[in-house]
Order: sequence, then structure tokens, then C-alpha cells
Amino acid sequence: MHAGLAARHPEVQALKAMLRDRAARAAARQCVIEGPRALAGALDRDAPVVAVYLGEGADRAFAPLIARVRDRGIRVEQLRDGVLDRIGSVRAPQPVLATCTTPGRATVDDLPADGTVLVTCGVADPGNLGTLLRSAEAAGAAGVVSCGAGVDPWNPKVVRASAGAVFGVPMVEEEDPVQVLERLGARGVRRLGTVARGGQPPAAAGLSGGVALVLGNEAHGLPTEVEALLDGRVTIPMAGRAESLNVAVAGSVLLFEAARQRTEGER
Repeated sequence: MHAGLAARHPEVQALKAMLRDRAARAAARQCVIEGPRALAGALDRDAPVVAVYLGEGADRAFAPLIARVRDRGIRVEQLRDGVLDRIGSVRAPQPVLATCTTPGRATVDDLPADGTVLVTCGVADPGNLGTLLRSAEAAGAAGVVSCGAGVDPWNPKVVRASAGAVFGVPMVEEEDPVQVLERLGARGVRRLGTVARGGQPPAAAGLSGGVALVLGNEAHGLPTEVEALLDGRVTIPMAGRAESLNVAVAGSVLLFEAARQRTEGER
């Protein structure tokens, strides 16, 4: 086996660019998977992994995972000692990285009109979006639409926080949330915005049919032009003095309430 790829190797430089730059990921039509857990989640969902890059000792520490990778014919490259510290996106870099082809661009019209669609308008925190993707997959959502000036769904931190779910739930990226809601409404999908107060409780909101759960930015909520297109508003009842829930928590609660109502309606 060769000594491994050095930090100046073109492939490592491309990996570094994709870890940091949305435009580089879009140009390559690839994302970066950081960490053995996220890679295992991608393999579980048959994601099109292109190559795997290992830090010092990772092939021994994660032998069963690397065996899965090799069994699928995925290329494995060793990185020279210290390379991960120079290219990683976090202070304590993960010992396993991988590149994966991102899906072709889907549209809102590709999503089923009779299921639950999660629409995020400007969700900015990678951990929040990753958690929402994970909950959407677990709750059986028909898809997730990421729109507005939010975090890139293929940001490595989103991919890691989703624990592989970004590869398991249909994902649509759109720029204009107004167009998203107009197109969903034209297909008969009810558009329900999540608000801190003044909305219906989820149990009474009727979430079992074709419905879009619309979440706003962590700090600013839903834009005025988006609120104008809503068919209703939903508020999660809370005890105590809490004013609101974290957007990922609120979205997860509503996704599973929608799943519960669907199940009840099928009985």
C-alpha cells in the first residue's frame, strides 16, 4: 500500500473545498460524509458513495465498516498522518471521510400530494436541519423541501446530523418559498405554518392528508409573504413559561403527530 495521499494532492484539495464551500459541492455534484456513523447510515440507504478516505489507524478501528465499503467495490484511500487536521471542518476531525454523489435535482412536483411534506424556510443551523431530516425519514414523510436563505442540505454538518437520513428521504432544494407554497397549493396540499402562539393544536389541525408543515428561520420565523399563503397555523401547546420550542423539536413533534393521525385514519 502506498504511503497515503498528502495534503497537497489534488484529490485532497478537492475534498477540502467540498468540506467548506457550497459552490464546490454543487460543481462536483457530490457531498462529503464525515465520520463512521454517518458513512454507515449512507451505506444502509444504498447511497452512491464514490470514495472513502481514512486517517491513521481508521482501517483497524473500524474494520467491519471498511469491510462493507470494500465489499461494495468502493475505492478506499489512506490519508497521510496530519492531513485530516488540515482539511477537517471541525476541531476534532473524524477519522473517516467519504464522498458521495448527490441526487439529481428534484422539484416540488415530484413529491406525492397525499403525504406529509416538510418545508423549511431559511432554517440556518446545520444541526437543526439534520435533525429535521432524520425525523422526517423516521416519521414516514413524503419529502423535505429546503428553501429560502438557509443552510445547504449537503453541508457536511447537515449530513452528519441527519445520521444518513438525507439519503433516505426525498429532498428538494428551491430558492423561493413563495413559489414552493403556490405550487403545493395548486396541487391541493394544505399549507400549515408553525407559529409560537395563536394556531390550532396539532391534534385538531387535521394532519392526516396531503399537508405541508412549514417551518421558519430560528430567529425570525416565517416571512410575511409566506404567512400570506398559509391555509392555517399550528401551535404546539406548552406548559410552564417556555415561549417556544427549538425549530427541530417543533418540526419533529408535528411530523410524528402527522404520522399518528395517518395511522389512526387507516384503522
